[in-house]
Amino acid sequence: MKRGLLIFVLGLFLISSFAFSFESVVSNSSIVPTASAQTTVRRRRHKRSFWQKHRDKLTVGAGAATGALIGSAVGSKKAAAIGAGTGAGAAALYTYKLRKRHRRVRRY
Repeated sequence: MKRGLLIFVLGLFLISSFAFSFESVVSNSSIVPTASAQTTVRRRRHKRSFWQKHRDKLTVGAGAATGALIGSAVGSKKAAAIGAGTGAGAAALYTYKLRKRHRRVRRY
């Protein structure tokens, strides 16, 4: 008795699962995309601040100014010029090679 009931319930389960799978295949194959689904969404960018527009140049300039300050504190005008060049080079290396520029990961 229990075995017959179990076979009957499993049979109903298998028949219903096939019915749902055939229904989903038929309905997905007949869908035609509408014009609104084919249009691209354009996102407007917010106005960028002065820092966001000139971040790289400001970072290199700040490095050069810091190097010049340290050089002038240590020695003469020649030391300040060497410090400015070294500071600008180090800041440029950081800005263009070491800093992570794109922190967000694009998902397509």
